[in-house]
Amino acid sequence: MLKSINIQIVYLKPGQQWQQSLTVNLGCTIHQALNQVDFFKLFQELTVNNIELGVFGIKKQLSDVLKSDDRIEIYRPLICDPKKARLERHRRPAACPLDPLSTSGSRE
Repeated sequence: MLKSINIQIVYLKPGQQWQQSLTVNLGCTIHQALNQVDFFKLFQELTVNNIELGVFGIKKQLSDVLKSDDRIEIYRPLICDPKKARLERHRRPAACPLDPLSTSGSRE
C-alpha cells in the first residue's frame, strides 16, 4: 500500500484566489500534483514552459518531489521590473503630507 501525503496548491491573480488541498502519493512530483487537479486546464495562460513556482517561498522545479504538508505556490509573471518601478516612484514628487488639500505637493 502506498503512503500518501497532504499538500496545498495556491495561485493568486488580480481579483482571484485559487487554493486546493489534496492528498497525493509519497514520491509525487509538483508536476504530477498540478496534473491531478487539472491546473493547466483551469489556468490556460500558464504552461509547463512558462510557469514559475515554489514551495514556501523557495523556487522549485516541476520535477521536484513533494513532502508532507508542502504548499505549492504558483508565481505570476512580473508586470514591470521592481527596481525600475521603485526608481520611478522616487523621481515623482510626493504630495505634501502636511497639507490635506494638496494633490501636487506644492502650496499656492
